[in-house]
Amino acid sequence: MPETHNSATCQVPRELQFPFSSESILRKRQAFRRELLKRPGLQPVKIAILGGSTTADVKSMLELFLLAAGLAPSFYESAYNAYYEDVLFENPELWSFKPEIVFVHTTWQNVSQFPDIRSSEAAAKQRLQTEMSRFEAFWEKIRSDLGAVIVQNNFDLPRLRPLGNLDGSAAQGRAYFLQQLNSAFAQFAQKHSWLLINDIGYLSAQVGLAEWFDYNYWYSYHMAVSPTAAVFVGQNVARIIQSIYGKSKKCLVLDLDNTLWGGVIGDDGLANLVLGRDHPLGEAFQSFQRYAKELRDRGILLAVCSKNDEENARQGFSHPDSILKVEDFSVFKANWRPKPENIREIADQLNIGLDALVFVDDNPVERALVADQLPEVAVPEIGCDVTLFAEILEREGHFEAVRIVSDDLARTAYYRSNADRSSFQSKFENYGEFLAALEMTAEIASFQPVYLERITQLINKTNQFNLTTRRYTRTEVESVSVHPAYITLYGRLCDKYGDNGLVSAIIAKVKDGIAEIELWLMSCRVLKREMECAMFDAFVEECIVRGIQTIIGAYIPSQKNGMVANLYPEMGFRCIEQESQDCTRWQYQIPLGYQLKSQYISRIMPKIATVCGD
Repeated sequence: MPETHNSATCQVPRELQFPFSSESILRKRQAFRRELLKRPGLQPVKIAILGGSTTADVKSMLELFLLAAGLAPSFYESAYNAYYEDVLFENPELWSFKPEIVFVHTTWQNVSQFPDIRSSEAAAKQRLQTEMSRFEAFWEKIRSDLGAVIVQNNFDLPRLRPLGNLDGSAAQGRAYFLQQLNSAFAQFAQKHSWLLINDIGYLSAQVGLAEWFDYNYWYSYHMAVSPTAAVFVGQNVARIIQSIYGKSKKCLVLDLDNTLWGGVIGDDGLANLVLGRDHPLGEAFQSFQRYAKELRDRGILLAVCSKNDEENARQGFSHPDSILKVEDFSVFKANWRPKPENIREIADQLNIGLDALVFVDDNPVERALVADQLPEVAVPEIGCDVTLFAEILEREGHFEAVRIVSDDLARTAYYRSNADRSSFQSKFENYGEFLAALEMTAEIASFQPVYLERITQLINKTNQFNLTTRRYTRTEVESVSVHPAYITLYGRLCDKYGDNGLVSAIIAKVKDGIAEIELWLMSCRVLKREMECAMFDAFVEECIVRGIQTIIGAYIPSQKNGMVANLYPEMGFRCIEQESQDCTRWQYQIPLGYQLKSQYISRIMPKIATVCGD
């Protein structure tokens, strides 16, 4: 029986976490699958695997890692090397399956024609354009007809190089040709958010070509990647799909002593810490700090959880070779309390779930304690060798992102501003006076093209203030944004302490004079600021403009959205239907002379003039 955590909420085999043994995973795959299928609350997802080679092992590995992430996949799998024909000739089985994700598992073996060694440079360039055009037409048909997000392999390298080292630089070389195709794939993906690249060029280098491609498996079973490599492919694609569905982590919680620097700050003092280029391990600690800083710069929150006196702990970041500074951390917990208690407080203070946290500590006892008491928190087995900390975090893929948007880059500033607001609030006895003093303004309008990526991200990451927890792909968000039968609203909130960014969204379908809310969500970082009231006011305003008097909304309970169980009655809705214990339906009749529910937020005109569909 595979080893799992004790809690029923986290039955993830340790062997599926890095560093893992591919051989062990392949051997125990069925036992792992049986255990993972018992996990409660698995979210269904429909995936079509279109393979340019045999995909059975890749599919089974992808399923395992998705189950471990809380996703329950159902699959359509193309026949051997029928990926192109299935799309071009519209295989009825694929079209009726209606996948949400299409994973195209092609490798260098699926290039239709490489340049001839004797061809000219111009002919080689033409060959590249032809190959790229073939894939572009393939992708465009998937998008237009199936509306799915596409996860596309780029290209690995063949083990043989007919031109030797020239193969990587001559226009006629296969390696050079594949590198150019990879670059063209990347450029296309940059311009089309519905295409995501599974970087097997990197994966194959990581595994090693001799282990990645096995001649016996190719000639016997037409497997373009070995069983060992299939484990890495499955994990990597699962990371991308997790990110699509908002299951990436948001915060890295870090120990200090022997994690961010060598030594114990309270005993050794600042001058004797091992940190910086003067010592081999000191340089490794500095490098790990740099990696954490890079995560912070791309929008991952950082927090400290250390058994230390706070003054000593803060002093460590004044070391001249420290890359990280105190201000890089959104929460700083340095005391002698049990770490699980501090981590709970970190999650509460940031208004995020425990399942959004990753905890890194060199001490195996502390790791085991947190893993046992807080099974929702990811606790990588980083060991005690600092030279491997960043690589293990990287391989785990907890912070995978499908896109980096401006709100990600500003996230640390948002949470730091929240700390300022909390401090400001303590000066007021009356909460209304506090809200008024914030001088809040909201930009609320129909979905704009520039915000679609952020809206999609918000939809798939927001779990607590979310009335239906319905998920949308980027394609679906784009579709409803231009559809005349839908009302869409986004909301940005600013105050005297700064811009909170895009924090709320509503999607409603209009039919027979009734607006039915399919999605209503809001980021928890603006809770209790009346933003939900301002959004509802704007929604009612749009309904009045369209001649709509009746609004219907559904509340579908989840494990995390209990905070909005009473939102509809608080807004004046009445319950009209109890479909089941899992769903209630509510109705609101817009009165004549509707009174605004928001008292402390002023509406401003959108900063973006362009509207969706223009």
